[in-house]
Amino acid sequence: MSILDIEVYPAPVLKQVAAEISRIDTEIRELAEDMLETMHQAPGVGLAAPQVGRSIALIVADPSTDKTTPPVPIILANPEIISATGEISMVEGCLSVPDYSAEVPRRQKIVVKAITLDEEEIEMTLEDFPAIVIQHEIDHLHGKLFIDRISRLKRNIFERKLKKGTLA
Repeated sequence: MSILDIEVYPAPVLKQVAAEISRIDTEIRELAEDMLETMHQAPGVGLAAPQVGRSIALIVADPSTDKTTPPVPIILANPEIISATGEISMVEGCLSVPDYSAEVPRRQKIVVKAITLDEEEIEMTLEDFPAIVIQHEIDHLHGKLFIDRISRLKRNIFERKLKKGTLA
């Protein structure tokens, strides 16, 4: 396993729509393990393949908030939100947008369909923080960043700070 380089905004790969994965092979499994190791080392709670320079539909996450039990990482290929209800808003950050965070509106409860590394099709229901994490990572697969979901005013402030080098 190895730590991968994380792409930082405005890297072009972050704005691309990721390609669907046609088959789970050793390369995909190894990439997922490297992504998990990179995410934990960063540290973060989620990571999408475009963030490590691979424009494919693969995400990893560890949104557990219970620190008394071992983490159960989520690894999903070709994830797709098939239903979403409720509204929730939370301050988000991103490993690809360092030193900046903002409140982002999201859906409170989602149902996601995806493929596991064992090539099984699954559906999972997520609520609250885990739902936010997975929505954030799926956005990466569609070429969206959390800064694309904030108000124009906040986005303009972010862009000015980025140009001036005054983020943090």
